[in-house]
Amino acid sequence: MGTPDFAVASLDALLKAGCHIVGVVTAPDKPAGRGMKLTESAVKKYAVEKGLYILQPEKLKNPFFIEELRSLEANLQIVVAFRMLPEIVWNMPPMGTINLHGSLLPQYRGAAPIHWAVINGETVTGVTTFKLKHEIDTGDILLQKSIPIGDDETTGEVHDRMKLIGAQLLVETVQGLAAGNLQKIDQSLISPNLAIHLHHAPKLFTETCQINWNNPVNRIHNLIRGLSPFPGALTVLDGKILKVYRSKKENASHSYPPGKVLSDGKTFIRFACVDGFIHILDLQLEGKKRMLTEDFLRGYHWNDIP
Repeated sequence: MGTPDFAVASLDALLKAGCHIVGVVTAPDKPAGRGMKLTESAVKKYAVEKGLYILQPEKLKNPFFIEELRSLEANLQIVVAFRMLPEIVWNMPPMGTINLHGSLLPQYRGAAPIHWAVINGETVTGVTTFKLKHEIDTGDILLQKSIPIGDDETTGEVHDRMKLIGAQLLVETVQGLAAGNLQKIDQSLISPNLAIHLHHAPKLFTETCQINWNNPVNRIHNLIRGLSPFPGALTVLDGKILKVYRSKKENASHSYPPGKVLSDGKTFIRFACVDGFIHILDLQLEGKKRMLTEDFLRGYHWNDIP
């Protein structure tokens, strides 16, 4: 059960490991683009290519879907980047349902674990496989693997490494479950004091993406890379919305007010922060395409260039 590209890596790894996939559950086709053409999910495209049986329910409690799912007689269900499942679905197979999550649970439970780990400046994250139960991302842990995060690495770059590492961990989990040699770990028992130090990973909203230039350089830099490539950190340039995808931080003393933009009109754009500057390296101005700063400056001029 999965929808985006992140889930394709896991499905591919399971097939290559010799697992018998009796069915693939993914999102219904949705209109997209200017022509509103029906578009298939990344998982569906892959499943069609491999000749796998596909289910695309609008509602997961639909009796027809439930009956069709039951008829597949799956031993185990695997969820990777999908929707929340009702109990009638996750409790159906004899071996239950397992999920691949993009963090070292119990840290970063929620919808955007990779984003928030980068936004918060973590140097290590990871992947976890666990058994589903009622409360989201709280089931017994099966396996985990740590992944380092580089100082300038974006969420997109961590995502691309994580989907491959996670896919392999998922294969190891399925093989361990089949062999009966995995030790389940109750998340509440990992550390008695962990509850007061838990970070969460809620859904991202527009207000999350707004850059506050009154914040320290490190915090702003982490926000920018944590929101790249999607949904993108937001600020304003010359009265228009500017999305920032990549930056360089510079700690320095100065007398400029936070948010002051400086440029030579040719090679750099930088914004003043309370303890330095953020150099914009990769951007997209409202109504324009995404481009590098040098390319942007070749065709753009605004009135206030110091």
